Amino acid sequence: MTVKNIDKIIVIGDRILLRPEEHSDKTASGLYLPPNVSEKEKIQSGYIIKTGPGYPIPSTPDDEPWRETKDSTKYIPLQAKEGDFAIFLKKEAYEIEFEKEKLLIVPQSAILLLIRNDDFGI
Repeated sequence: MTVKNIDKIIVIGDRILLRPEEHSDKTASGLYLPPNVSEKEKIQSGYIIKTGPGYPIPSTPDDEPWRETKDSTKYIPLQAKEGDFAIFLKKEAYEIEFEKEKLLIVPQSAILLLIRNDDFGI
């Protein structure tokens, strides 16, 4: 998927678009796992591609109601950022396919842990 194509997607509110990490169907010792084993897992991980703007804040009325107002919605930003590695609850995820790639949409409340690769050597 190219960056040009992903720009077509607009994530709404507190939702996050993830590229799930591929899990192996084989154990470290070489045994193959049946498909239902991965279906029973309660958590999953993946990389964040896009995030929504956050939680909307209700607008407060101005002191002078006759003035023309700009309806610019303000948001409380999300903790998750593009490029973060997220561990999230699998049952909260919605699977979509975009340009032949499997992606997941999850609410921020379903994310259990974020790993951010900053310049601090992590």
